[in-house]
Amino acid sequence: MKIIENIIMKNVGKLPYERPFLKKLETGIPNKFGEQSQNALTTHIEGIAVKKLLNEYGSPLFVLSEKEISKTLQNAKLAFTSRYPKIQFAWPYKTNYLDAVCRLFHQQGSWAEVVSGFEYQKAIHNGVPGNKIIFNGPGKTELDLITAVENESLIHIDNFEELDNIICIAKASNKNPKVALRINMDAGIYPQWDRFGFNLENGQSREAIHKIMLSKNLELEGLHCHIGTFILSTEVYAVAARKLAELSLEIKNNYNYLIKYIDIGGGFASKNTLKGSMQNGCDLCPDFDDYAEAISSAILDSGLNTQELPLLILETGRALIDEAGCLLGTVVANKRLANGKCATIIDIGVNLLFTSFWYEHKITPAQESSSFTEDTVVYGPLCMNIDTIRENVNLPQLSKGNHVVIHHTGAYNMTQWLQFITLRPKVVMIDTQGKVHIIRENETTQSISYLERIPAHLDTVK
Repeated sequence: MKIIENIIMKNVGKLPYERPFLKKLETGIPNKFGEQSQNALTTHIEGIAVKKLLNEYGSPLFVLSEKEISKTLQNAKLAFTSRYPKIQFAWPYKTNYLDAVCRLFHQQGSWAEVVSGFEYQKAIHNGVPGNKIIFNGPGKTELDLITAVENESLIHIDNFEELDNIICIAKASNKNPKVALRINMDAGIYPQWDRFGFNLENGQSREAIHKIMLSKNLELEGLHCHIGTFILSTEVYAVAARKLAELSLEIKNNYNYLIKYIDIGGGFASKNTLKGSMQNGCDLCPDFDDYAEAISSAILDSGLNTQELPLLILETGRALIDEAGCLLGTVVANKRLANGKCATIIDIGVNLLFTSFWYEHKITPAQESSSFTEDTVVYGPLCMNIDTIRENVNLPQLSKGNHVVIHHTGAYNMTQWLQFITLRPKVVMIDTQGKVHIIRENETTQSISYLERIPAHLDTVK
């Protein structure tokens, strides 16, 4: 017993064992992204220690930066307003519909863009006037349409059945609904997005326009397209903007009717890196100036009268908030796979980080670590084989209890997340003064069970 105590006392305070390694010095030789290999650390978020945030609010934890959101939005506005005279941003709720996030965008002048009755009600709850809500989507119910008509919202029509329904509602209500047509087209993206709206090339869009003009009950306010998602080519936006401008000219010539706005939709890429990409997203992604130059020039050069230029509406979401969010977590365990590769298990699963299915998210340690790094697979805690956060990332040796930061997680993860096996965590926002606010509480067993009902014959278990 005395021998064991002596061994324990001798090892107190010793550093953990690390296997020896040889590391080749490669002066000036970059990795495949053109970067020098280095062990990046993220110990603080907006000046607040990651460890402190996790100790206070729990792990895992979503963190949003109000300062980063505001700065990005102002940069986007400047890029477009310096090139085109009439600009309006509309925040797409599906990107992140936490009320605090939506209200931050609305306070800074953004309208609301929604795609369901649920999102529409959230916009109303957040104080958005009806006439500043754009109602998109293919699944609007009759009640949704009646509500939107009563509130004088801008209804973007997706199909002929919806168009007929709105005409009937207009006749019954003695109102003139404000509508726009969603147009799909060949803008040079393949596969072409033709599921939503009326096709331009096959004549459907012109048929819908003619039907609206003949109805005398609807006010055709605008033309809208959304040509794709995470679009890295600015040229396709130029094509889409030019085609919508030419269609508005055609409407003016044929019906002596002036379109009030062109809505170019969203789809701008964020700085994330797509799976399979040979370039880092930060290097590959166009900036707002690139998108603005392509879109604005196409409209201004289309032949439209400069005194009658339509309002340009932008529904970009991902590019405005992705970089403002990060997800903090903790290492659960490490192991060696059958092929000898290092595997690290963290408390963040794909149910929380839905975008891990298509992004190579940047992951950094939140504390000083070993200088030895190796290719590692990062797994989540779910009892599912698909629960892989990164299939391969170069990381230092991390111990149980160490913390990690997953970057660029602000878009879609807080709307597409799932309550599956684990409960969803808190979401906090750090304001411009460095104060932390809880903007969504973590789930509990009680909150999850609240909506459940147990039949009487299952009330007791023997």
